Amino acid sequence: MRTDLVSEPGDAARPNEDFAGVALPACGQGGCVIVLDGVTPPGGGTGCLHSVPWFTARLGGALTELTVSGRDLTLPEILAEAIRRTAGVHAGTCDLSHPRTPQATVALARWSAARVEYLVLSDSALLLRGPDGTVTPVLDDRLARLPRAALATEALVDTRLRNREGGFFTAAADPAVAARAVTGVLPRREVRALAALTDGATRWAETFREGDWAALFDVVAKEGARSLVDRVRALEDADRVERAFLGRGKTHDDATVVYAEL
Repeated sequence: MRTDLVSEPGDAARPNEDFAGVALPACGQGGCVIVLDGVTPPGGGTGCLHSVPWFTARLGGALTELTVSGRDLTLPEILAEAIRRTAGVHAGTCDLSHPRTPQATVALARWSAARVEYLVLSDSALLLRGPDGTVTPVLDDRLARLPRAALATEALVDTRLRNREGGFFTAAADPAVAARAVTGVLPRREVRALAALTDGATRWAETFREGDWAALFDVVAKEGARSLVDRVRALEDADRVERAFLGRGKTHDDATVVYAEL
């Protein structure tokens, strides 16, 4: 197995809110890839004493341990338990019912000698390449399908859409959201390589329209994860003034890419 991982903050003066991990079970067979994109809260309170990086580190750590050791658990069960564990750490000090309690998007894959399992929650992306070179994106597009008017203000999003039916879901404090994730299982022979990315890295395809998912995958596979992030940064810098490409709340976002050849 060959892996490549890059995770870079959008602003060097701010902590990276993403989490990325690659792990192998002690038996030496199979492995897993985990990517979380911490959701940056707007100005104002979150009901929590802790930062988004604090949350993603603990959720990511729990996911890593459970994905490697809990081979009898499904990925939704693993995500639910990881959320439950993380919530339990700060339930006594924080208001976990606050709509902006620390939360994250999730892209998770696990493989064994026989199969590849995957899970995506919210707008991180997982790309799977088959033996014939075909790239299949695994996306949770509920947020992207919402009309722009529904996303006009943060207050509107928080009261009507965030972790609500008819809106979109993130990993926050409620384990039940794990059942809302996009999941699936494929025979191992059908997946030769995969890439998990936060939306700060998928901007190359989704925002700047430099190529489709297969072209993005080729950049990572042939040039490396660092090359994709560098390309995104160059595009962001070139559009810093004009802002011709809509949908960018930040000039630069945290960008994470994890690539694995199985």
